Amino acid sequence: MQISIILSTYNQPLWLTKSLLGFVHQRRLPDEIVIADDGSGEETRRVVERFRRLAPFPIRHVWHPDDGFRKTRILNLALAEASSDYLIFSDGDCVPRGDYVAAHARLARADSFLSGGLVRLSLAGSEQIDEPLIRSGRCFRPGWVGRHGGVKPFRLMKLAATGRAARLIDRTTKVLPNWSGSNASCWRRDALAVGGFDERMKYWREDYEFGQRLINLGVTPLQVRYSAVTLHLEHERGYVDKQIMKLNEQILEQTRISGKTRTEHGLAEAA
Repeated sequence: MQISIILSTYNQPLWLTKSLLGFVHQRRLPDEIVIADDGSGEETRRVVERFRRLAPFPIRHVWHPDDGFRKTRILNLALAEASSDYLIFSDGDCVPRGDYVAAHARLARADSFLSGGLVRLSLAGSEQIDEPLIRSGRCFRPGWVGRHGGVKPFRLMKLAATGRAARLIDRTTKVLPNWSGSNASCWRRDALAVGGFDERMKYWREDYEFGQRLINLGVTPLQVRYSAVTLHLEHERGYVDKQIMKLNEQILEQTRISGKTRTEHGLAEAA
């Protein structure tokens, strides 16, 4: 199985650095990373060039000019560029645990997509993450996250449970496995079959809507939120617009009701 990481980013070069360090220190390395860059500036380009020299796998930088929140379009452009048969989607503000890629590869099933988990750190905890902590794996230990990450004890279970215990919790949890843009994976052929992401949608539910079309296509969502874990680094969200959120909810509901499998506002326009 060949695996491409599709990693979205926008003007967060320090957070992107930490995310890429996480992928460089994976036990099972990806076959490539495709960075879906929604119009970042020169600092981000320099980060990408640095990791192109350092990483033991190819890194592609798919970029378009900054014209507001256009994550769905840049994801489609990155999807069109990805060369592997299996795709893991994450964000440049998420640091993957050392077994992250291996977990997605091991748990992938035909006609299914995987819904992973994340642990949200405080801003102070996010700033403390560095290469030694990532390389050693210490920043993923419940004790470290509990002391430095601003995470409540009951949320540490995602990091405390590993191996068979994690799989057991994944099978028995009542949390539904939705597509999450920060941590999910699927077969490339399925992503292409549904037309990628709906480019009408800005921030909010754009990932859920993509996942709903996969479900409508007959792709089964599988829960791996305790088996495939990332740390989410805190940041401001200046792109939140309540009017757009309302519109996106309407698009998502229409997709649910209609049972549509392919968007008319996706890959055909991004090609």
